[in-house]
Amino acid sequence: MAFEIEGKLYKKFDTEQKTEKFKAREFVLLTEDGPYQQYIKFQLTQDRCSLLDPFEENQQIKVHFDLRGREWNDKFFTNLNAWRIEGDTDSGDLNQVTDDFEDPTFSEENQGDGPQAEDFTKDVPF
Repeated sequence: MAFEIEGKLYKKFDTEQKTEKFKAREFVLLTEDGPYQQYIKFQLTQDRCSLLDPFEENQQIKVHFDLRGREWNDKFFTNLNAWRIEGDTDSGDLNQVTDDFEDPTFSEENQGDGPQAEDFTKDVPF
């Protein structure tokens, strides 16, 4: 599932080498949800860790991401895996930064006429 969200880059973390073959980098996006601020943590993996390098904290960005979930030892985890980041330029346009390798599973040309991301905030009971 591909989603996108805009907000302020609140915190950038360093890239961590988790195993010999796997590295990850996390960052936090600050968004305004009515009167409440939301701090949303994303992760970048492998070669995509460098996508965050051109951006500074407090900069307005748009994050394109996939929602991932998995089970491990009867526990469940959810990750927001970012795969594209766009940032404000002086002209107010969003400047796209992406890596050279695009996962074909989530490329725009493979999206077709399938279901699109919806605004699920209307269904939240709180």
